[in-house]
Amino acid sequence: MGKQNFWRRNNKGGLKLRKYGKGTRKCKRCGRHDGLIRKYGLYYCRQCFREIAKEIGFKKYS
Repeated sequence: MGKQNFWRRNNKGGLKLRKYGKGTRKCKRCGRHDGLIRKYGLYYCRQCFREIAKEIGFKKYS
């Protein structure tokens, strides 16, 4: 799939580095691009965040 890398094709047939959008950011732990939590500079996907939330100091109140 196209989400795997940061390169995209331009009209002239060359490759261009992606500078913004979903494709530029990925989870630090697993590399996913979807469901990313960027708040406080975490950069974890929601699945990884749920697994490691206690380890990094987050508490569930409800």
